Amino acid sequence: MLETSARLLRLLSLLQAHREWSGAALADRLGVTPRTVRRDVERLRELGYPVHATPGTGGGYQLGAGAELPPLLLDDEEAVAVAVGLRTAAGHGIEGIGETSVRALAKLEQVLPHRLRRRVSALTTFTVPMLRPAPQPAQQVDPALLGELAGACRDSERLRFTYRDHNGSDTRRTVEPHRLVCTERRWYLVAWDVDRADWRTFRADRITPTPPHGPRFAPRTPPADDLAAYVAKGVSTAAYEARAVLRLHTSAAEAAQVVGPSDGMLEAETESTCLLRTGAATLDVLVIHILLMGIEFEVVEPRELDERIRSARDLLSRALDRSPDRSGRSSP
Repeated sequence: MLETSARLLRLLSLLQAHREWSGAALADRLGVTPRTVRRDVERLRELGYPVHATPGTGGGYQLGAGAELPPLLLDDEEAVAVAVGLRTAAGHGIEGIGETSVRALAKLEQVLPHRLRRRVSALTTFTVPMLRPAPQPAQQVDPALLGELAGACRDSERLRFTYRDHNGSDTRRTVEPHRLVCTERRWYLVAWDVDRADWRTFRADRITPTPPHGPRFAPRTPPADDLAAYVAKGVSTAAYEARAVLRLHTSAAEAAQVVGPSDGMLEAETESTCLLRTGAATLDVLVIHILLMGIEFEVVEPRELDERIRSARDLLSRALDRSPDRSGRSSP
């Protein structure tokens, strides 16, 4: 059995990680009796942690927001600073922040007193950040939405929302959310689509929740061990009819400075070459994307892409031939 102080920290961690626990479930996790759980809950309350209890067979324990911020964590100013920083990072898709910031924000906002929530909301609403722009414009996502999605993933709670596809059409979806996946420009929700009985990837900026959510569900085996690679393949290649494999004449590390996860999947080949698997609506559109990368390349497949590249080359050559020379006269 854990010592009392270690057990209290473990109990607090469990309460922060899940919306509600039954007394029996907590006792099982901690290896103690339900009576010990009740005593430990009282100790947490004495320390200032707002642990709510619901009686009855369907009741349990829940960590809520109290009148004061729980001690030994953060003071008011620190809590506001951390919450604003996490919201700003999540809302602007800063590279490297990742899903961890959203989980931390969900935990922090769960226990923020109302007065501090108002301060955080005011700061984020009336502040205009001047950040270094990403290579492409980041998709703005409401941090509150990310927190709502992360909470549903954490609590294994069904989500209902309206989803706007790339054509602008709206559909109603009911899903079992699993994880949020982010790049430096976009956020995605990986979820089991109940009506379509299959895994789907949704862009978070196209989701409009339609509460109430629920009920809870038993988590499924995820569609892949590496969800980042799974989403990258889905949004950069599998979603398009025109697909290609290119050999880039640069290292995978150098190519990654230009090619993001939503642009394609990179695979190291040698120290000076790598393979790019990518896609687009048509091969002609794909040619434009390839040229904009500005990287030396060759086509591995399909061979039809070579013909599209030759057509683009000939078109550009004819345009140059028609351009006026330095004397102002058109070339013959």
